[in-house]
Amino acid sequence: MRITADTNILVRLAVEDDREQTMRAIELFHDAEIIAVPLPVLCEFVWVTTRLYRRQPGAVSQAIRRLIASPSVLVDWSAVDAGLAMLDVGGDFADGVIAFAGRQMGGPVFASFDRKAVELVAAAGGETHLLGD
Repeated sequence: MRITADTNILVRLAVEDDREQTMRAIELFHDAEIIAVPLPVLCEFVWVTTRLYRRQPGAVSQAIRRLIASPSVLVDWSAVDAGLAMLDVGGDFADGVIAFAGRQMGGPVFASFDRKAVELVAAAGGETHLLGD
């Protein structure tokens, strides 16, 4: 079977807070030939695990790395790398993905009211514009 995994499946695998659902998610991942994981799913996964389950960003980053190491998992590698790079330096995974995707679409300058996000994108070598000072 070729599937697209929703956020709740990844959360079950990472936090194991519901034994039955965790076992079903493990079985699904074991049996699937292809597991597509869209970027919004990973963005939601980071938000849910860090905000609701209070997991540390480093632990969440490692969970994503374990997930994408599977040969059956398909992701946008470059965008995921950009998100993980941001997460690993204390930023938001989604901001890294957004800055990367924007550059790919022809918008090289990351613009935001979020000072921390702008600073982290700039530190990673991206062009930025901070609004609202």
